[in-house]
Amino acid sequence: QVQVVESGGGLVQPGGSLRLSCAASGSIFSINAMAWYCQAPGKQRELVAHINSVGTTTYADSVKGRFTISRDNAKNTVYLQMNSLEPEDTAVYYCNALVDPTGRGTTFSIWGQGTQVTVSS
Repeated sequence: QVQVVESGGGLVQPGGSLRLSCAASGSIFSINAMAWYCQAPGKQRELVAHINSVGTTTYADSVKGRFTISRDNAKNTVYLQMNSLEPEDTAVYYCNALVDPTGRGTTFSIWGQGTQVTVSS
């Protein structure tokens, strides 16, 4: 079975930085796209950043210029570098991976457990 494990969340002051990590493991033939989402209390889960298999990135307007998504294919890991953090960034951040477990072309969307990011003075 495929698992996605996140780390790096925590409490940070406004203007500070965090780096989130998300490592996929298990029965994986390949990983196509990987992405980060956030969900604040009472709100819908929203896409933060996305990276495809060749490294092309997409960002939500609210984080452009502040956050950077990257991936290390050798480690099946995606990162989210979060700079200039604002209180409005406070949310649970979830990692998502589009995984082909068999190499037969069928992909599955796998979610991590989420990691809390709190931006407060």
